[in-house]
Amino acid sequence: MSKKSGGFLDNIDKKDYRPKFGGLEILKYLGPGLLVTVGFIDPGNWASNLAAGANFGYLLLWMVTFSTIMLIMLQHNVAHLGIATGLCLSEATTKFIKPGYAKPILATAMFASISTSLAEILGGAIALNMLFNIPIRAGAVLVVIFVLIMLFTNGYRMIEKWIIAFVSVIGLSFIYELSLVQIDWNSAIHSWVTPSFPKGSMLIIMSVLGAVVMPHNLFLHSEIIQSRQWNKEDEKTIKRQLNFEFLDTLISMLVGWAINSAMILLAAATFYKAGIAVTELQQAQGLLVPLLGVHAGVVFAVALLFAGVASTITSGMAAGSIFSGIFQEPYDINDNHSRLGVAISFVVALLLILVISNPYKGLIYSQMLLSIQLPITIFVQVYLTSSEKVMGKYKNSKYNAFFLYLLGAIVTMLNLALLASLF
Repeated sequence: MSKKSGGFLDNIDKKDYRPKFGGLEILKYLGPGLLVTVGFIDPGNWASNLAAGANFGYLLLWMVTFSTIMLIMLQHNVAHLGIATGLCLSEATTKFIKPGYAKPILATAMFASISTSLAEILGGAIALNMLFNIPIRAGAVLVVIFVLIMLFTNGYRMIEKWIIAFVSVIGLSFIYELSLVQIDWNSAIHSWVTPSFPKGSMLIIMSVLGAVVMPHNLFLHSEIIQSRQWNKEDEKTIKRQLNFEFLDTLISMLVGWAINSAMILLAAATFYKAGIAVTELQQAQGLLVPLLGVHAGVVFAVALLFAGVASTITSGMAAGSIFSGIFQEPYDINDNHSRLGVAISFVVALLLILVISNPYKGLIYSQMLLSIQLPITIFVQVYLTSSEKVMGKYKNSKYNAFFLYLLGAIVTMLNLALLASLF
C-alpha cells in the first residue's frame, strides 16, 4: 500500500488523528461525505425534484430513497480506493491502467468536470438573478470570481467548514419552507418506500436516478477522504478507517436524502395541491411568493445560491484532483497542476456560458456529456477496486464486484435512456 505525501496530508499530525471509537472522534471524522452530498443537492437536482413534486405529488419520493442507496454504494466503494491505496481515482487510473487508455479516460473526465461546473455556475447565477435581478451572464462571472477566491485563499479544512455551513443553511431553509405548508405524512411515508410509475413520469424518474451519481463526485470522494488518513501502521487501523468512512458516507447521504425529499414535499404541498406545473427554478421561486409569502421566495433563492456556490466549489476541487492525478500528484491548491485543473474547468465553463446564445441549452448539452462519460468512470472505478494488484486484500469480493458492475449497468441504462429522450 502506498502512502500519500503532500496535498491533504501536509501539516497534519497523524498521531492526533488516530481513529478511536468514541462520539467525539466520530464527529471529527464527518466532513468528506458532506462535500460529496453537495453534488447530490446541486441546482440540477432542484429542477428535477421540484418538477417531480409539482407534477406527481408525493408519488416519486421513492426515487430519492433508491438513488440515495445507489449513491451510498458507489461512493463508499470509491472512498475505499483512497483509503486502501493512498491514491485518488485519477492517480490510480494513471498508475494502474495503460497510458493509451488512461489518458483518454481522464480527458473525458476533465470534459465532464467542465460540464458539471457549467451547470453549477448557472445555478448560482440564476439565484443571483432571483435575489438581485443580476443578468445571468454577469451572475455567472460573479460566482466564478467568488469561488476562485474561496479555493485559492483557503486550505481544505476551511473549505470543508464552509461547505458544512452552506449545507446547514440549505437544510434550515427547507425546514422553514416546510413549516409553512401542510404535509400529508401518511402519503409521504408510503411513497418513500413504494415505487410508482405514474403516466408521463419516466423522463423525470430517469433524470433524477440517472443524474444523482456524477463523475466528478467519484473522483472527488477518493481524494478528500484522505484528509482523514491516519498513520496506516497496521490492518486494525485501516479497518477502523474504513468503518469511519462508511459512517461519514452514510450520514452525509442521508442528509442529501432529507434535503432532496424536502424539495419534493414542498412542491407537492404547494404547486401540486394548487394544480400548477413547474418547469423552471425562477418560475418555482416566483410562484412560492403568492402561495407562501415573500419570505418563502427569498429563502428559496438564498438556499439555491448556497447550493450553486457550494457545488461549484466541489466541482472545481474535483477538476483539480483529476488534472493533478494525470501527473500522479495529489490535489493541492498550492500546486500548479491542481490550480490549472481548477482554472480549466471554471474558465471553459464560463466562456461557454458567455458565448452560447441560450445558456439553458448549454445546460442540456452539459447533461448529455455527463450521461456519456459517467459509465466510463464507474466501470474504471469498479475495475480498479476489484483488482488485487491495486487494492491488495481490500479488493472487492466477487459478490461485491458483481453487484457494483450491475449497479454501473443500471446507471448506464438510465443515462442512455435520458440521453435518447433529449433527441
